[in-house]
Amino acid sequence: MDFKELHKKETPILVCNVWDVESARVAQNLGFRAIGTSSGAIATMLGYKDGEEISFSELEYIVERIIKSSTIPLTVDLEAGYSRKTAEIVDNIKRLAQLGVVGINIEDSLVEEKRTIVDTNLFSKTLTAICSQLLHQNIDLFVNVRTDTFLLGLPNPLQQTIQRAKEYYNAGAQGLFVPCIEKREDIKVVAQEVDLPLNVMCMPNLPAFSTLKGLGVKRISMGNFVYNKINKVLKSELEGILINDSFQNLFAR
Repeated sequence: MDFKELHKKETPILVCNVWDVESARVAQNLGFRAIGTSSGAIATMLGYKDGEEISFSELEYIVERIIKSSTIPLTVDLEAGYSRKTAEIVDNIKRLAQLGVVGINIEDSLVEEKRTIVDTNLFSKTLTAICSQLLHQNIDLFVNVRTDTFLLGLPNPLQQTIQRAKEYYNAGAQGLFVPCIEKREDIKVVAQEVDLPLNVMCMPNLPAFSTLKGLGVKRISMGNFVYNKINKVLKSELEGILINDSFQNLFAR
């Protein structure tokens, strides 16, 4: 099924966030309908902090390896575009499309000394230019726009989310990603007020998937939480080797 069509289904699409070939293969073998890169997981894997410390060429290489090693649709976390120039952002998206990527996430915050939100009008103008250029060049990807109103704990995050989302819709966005939103009431309001498929992310208090379906959510992401959990298991297993002075814990059931 077409990736865009999955966002129109009553049941939300659960996107498995991956960081390398093996995680993508596991997701495919388990029957996930789509995968998406986690910028945080990839950055950590390569020894960087999240926030575009990784170069686009490094990201591109990992994306290429995943694409060549799996067959399910892949969407890529492009962070803020890996450039502040619209033409370069569009070129980055074009390169991903040529690899076979079906969608991107692009976010309305920047990381310099710390992560800060971009002015709504400024980001909307950039997004309009990006989407116009993609259309002009016949680059057909699902543009999922991430707003960091809740992630950054901004004042009145619900109101700001709705305001920004309506601007992004007019600019050409095809989906809305709101990481760190957890409350049922907030999720329901955003889903009702915004004419874009709503994407939420794994959080400690996020409602069950069946509840999210009833609230109008269309896409659910994992972020870097699975990757973080795996690293905790790795640490535990390595500690077991040191404590036991053997490899027995690796073979215990």
